[in-house]
Amino acid sequence: ADWKRGEKGDGTRGRGIGFCKYKNLGSYCAVIVEVALEEKLRVLRAWSAVDVGRVVSPDGVINQIEGGIVQATSWTVKEAVRFDPNFVTSRDWDAYPILTFAESPRVEVQLIDRPGESSKGAGEGAQGPTGGAIANALFNASGVRVRELPLTRERIVAAMG
Repeated sequence: ADWKRGEKGDGTRGRGIGFCKYKNLGSYCAVIVEVALEEKLRVLRAWSAVDVGRVVSPDGVINQIEGGIVQATSWTVKEAVRFDPNFVTSRDWDAYPILTFAESPRVEVQLIDRPGESSKGAGEGAQGPTGGAIANALFNASGVRVRELPLTRERIVAAMG
C-alpha cells in the first residue's frame, strides 16, 4: 500500500488504516484504504495483510478477505435498515442499497504464511478493520469524524458543520 506514517489527505482524498485480532485465537488482519470525497464517499482501493497462521488454502483465505472487505465497504458507506414508528421501511433493494460492482474497491491481499503455527480461521476478520480504515481515511481526507454508519453524504456534511 506504500503506507507513509503521518501522510496527510488533501481535502478530497485520504487514506486510513484499521487492524484487529479476530475472535481471540483467530487471524490478525490489517486493512488500508484509499477514499475519495466525490458526490459521496467512495472507497477506491483496499490493501490487506492477513496472518492466519499456517495457510492451507491461499486462494480460500484471499477470497474470504476480499469478500469481507467488499461487504464491510457496503455496510460502512451504504447499508442501513430504516424504520418508521411501526415497521421496517427498507423492505426492498431500492430502500436498502448495497454496493454495486462498479462501486467496489480494487482489493489486494497479502498473506503472511507461518507454517510453524496452527491454522487460524479468516472468518469475518476483515470486516472490523475495513470499517475502521474507511472512517480513518474519511478523517484523513476531510478532518472530520463521522461516528454513525453508514458514512453518507448527509452525515459527512453535517459533521463538517
